[in-house]
Amino acid sequence: MGTKFKTTDEYMATVPEPCVEKAREIREIIRKAAPKATEVISYNIPAFKQQKVLVWFAGYKGHIGFYPGGSAIHVFQDDLADYKTSKGAIQFSLDKPLPVSLINKIVKYRIKEVAE
Repeated sequence: MGTKFKTTDEYMATVPEPCVEKAREIREIIRKAAPKATEVISYNIPAFKQQKVLVWFAGYKGHIGFYPGGSAIHVFQDDLADYKTSKGAIQFSLDKPLPVSLINKIVKYRIKEVAE
């Protein structure tokens, strides 16, 4: 199989070019929303962990994948109406600005959820 990443920086070095800037941006948004979380690699993609993993993200040629888990998708389903979602994933298009306040709300929700 492909590369096994040990750090987020290692992963970031392999993100496809059209996505690099957005991948950096989402990493920074999550970092600010969860300042106590540590960056880890989980499922071979970047994740932020505080007791448990809060969220994951990944960069692809056509979108950013943001993985906050099923409960967050359910809680924020109305806010996510404009995005492609699945059971535990949200796709953010590369041609639109990242929804900073929504990402913040989801990360803060996950911090609370994990703490309970």
